[in-house]
Amino acid sequence: MKDRETVTFRVQRYEPGRDAKPVWADFPVAVQAGMTVLDGLLQIRQQLDATLAWRFSCRMGLCGSCGMMINGKPGLACNTQVHDVARKTLRLAPLANFPVVRDLVADLRTMFAAHAELKPFLVRDDKAGIEPGAAEFLQSPEELLKFLQFSYCIKCGACMAACPTMALGAGFLGPMPLTAAHRYNADSRDQGFALRKPALAGPRGAHHCHYAGECTRVCPKGVDPARAVQLARRDLLLDLLRLKRRRPAPAPVAEPPAGEHKAPIEAPPFTARAD
Repeated sequence: MKDRETVTFRVQRYEPGRDAKPVWADFPVAVQAGMTVLDGLLQIRQQLDATLAWRFSCRMGLCGSCGMMINGKPGLACNTQVHDVARKTLRLAPLANFPVVRDLVADLRTMFAAHAELKPFLVRDDKAGIEPGAAEFLQSPEELLKFLQFSYCIKCGACMAACPTMALGAGFLGPMPLTAAHRYNADSRDQGFALRKPALAGPRGAHHCHYAGECTRVCPKGVDPARAVQLARRDLLLDLLRLKRRRPAPAPVAEPPAGEHKAPIEAPPFTARAD
């Protein structure tokens, strides 16, 4: 194999308000082993066309900013190596099921609005217990494992782009927001199920999922959104049948006196989902 070989990056170009429709532009990119799609896009901007727009930040698969359609599949440009997905031509487009801001930049505001609607934070009845520095809520490793996997979501939108229910345009909240809701409902420290229930059980909520499983297949962090949505549906059904046990959240534990050491609780290591 040559040290470098040329791969054509076929990129969708579109600016709403200026262009009548999306068009494809081809860019020859010199690719070597280990080079990522993001590296190729940076090469295009530096050497071929500085007007090409896309979103990126950490370059480490942590922020989720560089989500896009890579050969028709949602993924992260920063952790997708070119030679893993293409040898001659690589097609890049903005994430499906979202409006386009420009070129490869998708407008994710609807996703984050749904995320906020489902209250993705700990909710407590005892307000005094959540004041900064007022208490620590103890949790066993077993309780942690009930939601740990779902907490690895980086909000990249890949699951939303792969979801066929989202493609129907029926207002479905989507796998990312619903996964976030279950992550907190499954947290032993949380008491916010009743607050999230109207959105979860509504016509745009968990029961609208068709369980295609595409969201789980494309997740770059090994999260299982399809499972989270089904667990949320189970909780809603048990709540409807009044079989869901309302175990009170743990009471806050006062911080130890100054100078007194308290050993941390260590959770078992997380094993990523195998593709």
